[in-house]
Amino acid sequence: MKKFKQRVRQGDGVTTALYEAGYGSSSRLYEQASSQLGMTPAAYRRGGQGKTIAYAIVATPLGKLLAAATSQGMCAVSFGDDDEQLKGFLKAEYPAATLVQDEQALSGPLAALLQHLAGRLPNLALPLDVQATAFQLKVWQELRQIPYGETRTYAQVASAIGQPTAVRAVANACGANPTVLVTPCHRVVHSDGSLGGYRWGVKRKQALLEKEKP
Repeated sequence: MKKFKQRVRQGDGVTTALYEAGYGSSSRLYEQASSQLGMTPAAYRRGGQGKTIAYAIVATPLGKLLAAATSQGMCAVSFGDDDEQLKGFLKAEYPAATLVQDEQALSGPLAALLQHLAGRLPNLALPLDVQATAFQLKVWQELRQIPYGETRTYAQVASAIGQPTAVRAVANACGANPTVLVTPCHRVVHSDGSLGGYRWGVKRKQALLEKEKP
């Protein structure tokens, strides 16, 4: 998948990129795309073409936080270690979009995110504009139903969306979540109570859960 993403960013068509990356057929690529890419391969190749994305970066107790939005809603909320890393992440995900650093445009969402991190705004409701598969959207919607201070297991989430055998796919959808905090994937843990993975680092996941304890 990493090779495929690299090829399309370099300008290859989807068909060329999938074979160059080592896929034997398009069906294998699309199987992985649903859990690892966050959108169809063709949509990913467009890279946000025609979109203007405003973004801003602020310091938090858990490192730098990037918030990015289109005119429709938040398209990325990410933790990182420094500004350049976060800018690089956004550019890599939306290479064809027009990126504009605009703290004023993000002032409202940033204030809400910081209040949430400080424990003063438990219910974080921000409009979203994310590209994803139907399955991912279903999982992310379920994650947003998990109350502040509570957790669910991957198996519980899978059952809640009516697909109890899709535990691994739920974990992949959590890993593909592009909007940390807004979609609280940190509230999903393994059945044995262990934290599992976290796109922005397990230490951050642990810190968030500790902060949210009643």
